Amino acid sequence: MGNDDKKKPATGFSLPLASTSKLKGKQSVRATFRLSEGCIEAIGIVANQMGIKQKSLFDHLAEDIKILESIAHEIKNATFNQHNRIQKTFVISRRSLSSFDEISTSFNAPRDALVELSIQRLLPIIERERKKHEKRKDFFTKINRHYKEGEKILNAIRKQLGDDDPIINKFEMVMSSYESAKSNIEAFIDRSRGIEKFDSDDMNP
Repeated sequence: MGNDDKKKPATGFSLPLASTSKLKGKQSVRATFRLSEGCIEAIGIVANQMGIKQKSLFDHLAEDIKILESIAHEIKNATFNQHNRIQKTFVISRRSLSSFDEISTSFNAPRDALVELSIQRLLPIIERERKKHEKRKDFFTKINRHYKEGEKILNAIRKQLGDDDPIINKFEMVMSSYESAKSNIEAFIDRSRGIEKFDSDDMNP
């Protein structure tokens, strides 16, 4: 009886040290960098095209430590040209910020230049997405033309068979879904138009 009284249920739990550290690393923090206009545009374009948050994009760039160290080695002791730089604050993970800070300090490399050159690794993605964007516009022209043909068919059904014909309701549902999909495609293309004017020459560390 006495031993049973001493047994008390656990009221909390503790995480292993590694898990706690991992969770802290994922915490969001605000980080301010001075970057070129082209660099800032590149971040927004890639995040939009890939459908990810900018925070995830920074995580992707910061996780390859060897590449960051290679970049830092190239620019160590260099003077970073602050001319035409824009101060921009991003929400990134604590781990990513620590990676940029630690490598910048270890190699005596300007942190902003390290970030800028890391973003330049995204240029092949932007070029690939630019080509896809142009193809999407071409296909959307065909989709729009096809949709208008569907409208003509729907109107012809109404005129020849009447509004109470069994196939009217079914075809109206098809056209309604088609219109919704077409609108979503058009919205995505419109959101991506920034890639048309992007100039990689605006990225000069």
